[in-house]
Amino acid sequence: MAVTSRRAGAGGDGGDVTAMAAPGRALPSAGRSKWDIREKVWEHLEASGLADFPRPVRGRIPNFKGSSHAATRLLALQEFRAARTVKINPDAPQRNARFLTLEARKTLLVPTPRLRSGLFNRIVPPPGATKEMLRRCATSQGVRDYSVPVGLDGKAQVDLVVVGSVAVSEKGWRIGKGEGYADMEYAMMVSMGAVQEDTPVVTIVHDCQVLDIAEELLGDHDLTVDYILTPTRTIQTNCKRPKPQGIMWHKVSSEMLGKIPILKTLRCREKQAGKDVTLQDEHPALADTNRAAISNKKVMAANPQPWAAPGSAPVGEPHVESDPGNPKFEGSDTITTVYVGNLPGSLRVSQLKNALRELQVVPVALKWQGAQHRAFLEYRDQGAAHRAVASLQGLSLGGNALRVELAKRNKGQGEINSHK
Repeated sequence: MAVTSRRAGAGGDGGDVTAMAAPGRALPSAGRSKWDIREKVWEHLEASGLADFPRPVRGRIPNFKGSSHAATRLLALQEFRAARTVKINPDAPQRNARFLTLEARKTLLVPTPRLRSGLFNRIVPPPGATKEMLRRCATSQGVRDYSVPVGLDGKAQVDLVVVGSVAVSEKGWRIGKGEGYADMEYAMMVSMGAVQEDTPVVTIVHDCQVLDIAEELLGDHDLTVDYILTPTRTIQTNCKRPKPQGIMWHKVSSEMLGKIPILKTLRCREKQAGKDVTLQDEHPALADTNRAAISNKKVMAANPQPWAAPGSAPVGEPHVESDPGNPKFEGSDTITTVYVGNLPGSLRVSQLKNALRELQVVPVALKWQGAQHRAFLEYRDQGAAHRAVASLQGLSLGGNALRVELAKRNKGQGEINSHK
């Protein structure tokens, strides 16, 4: 099997490679934000008929037709053949990779969903498991039925990491679905001593997911990849960008810490070791701009529903995430409001919030009116509001180009121009 080096710029498995790779090149790769790129990939996979179950792929690490074949390219990687322990994400496109790992009698570690109950589960097939049983163990249900948790004291040593991606470049820049769990999982493995600087990272995607990605879109917490496996190519990225060196506590919120119990344990250990474990909202310089995005959600009494979590149904009723730590906030004349319109009906509030975080224009309050296809973002100063307008104008979410402008507040009434 030929391996394509990004420096060579060519390669593949034969005469059909050019034709099969064409859908990847046909997809426009330009995007001024990670969210732009995600939307283009999700839309293209659905529109071209390449998307596979579970559908729709929007909001997910997308499964695609040919994912099983792409995974078989693992077998030709020397790094895979030499590995004894392989960590593979639980997403659908990696199902065959999990099966091949079990069939090769290697130790398979799968992260727990959203890291709610630990970091890893080790898959333990029943004695004498047949090939069909191993395939079952590789499914999401099998991971739940045939696994045992691996704690921080399990001394896990991971030899190869396989992650999912929404998009990836031949240089190794990777974009996930926007929730940051793969990046966090890797950072936690570094903190645990489970991976080293030279531990290879592999991703499995369709050819159309291999795009040009501007390096300035990457943060120092973003995980890069060393190999890209597609249905037509094995790409060795020769990526020189350093991978995360551990957990960046200044980017971890109190909310995230509360959701991931194992993160609390790691923080305690690193604090005892003398490391700076100050959280995002504990930095005075960051508290004012980020407190609303990292505090517990406060919902208006008119709508008792919580914020929509990723994977939940769209939210239609108006509700507000505000800054409960500032008693002067409500009705303050210093607040500048940004109107965001043309939101698609299928959009989740979590998707808008992810986009705001990535663009670094997090408001102190977000008033969501999904049923009216709009939202209002509130900022403490006009400069922040203008930056938000400039960053969001023309951004595509859910296939719709957003309409963004400063909203007008009617003083004395506290009402906001609805821009109908």
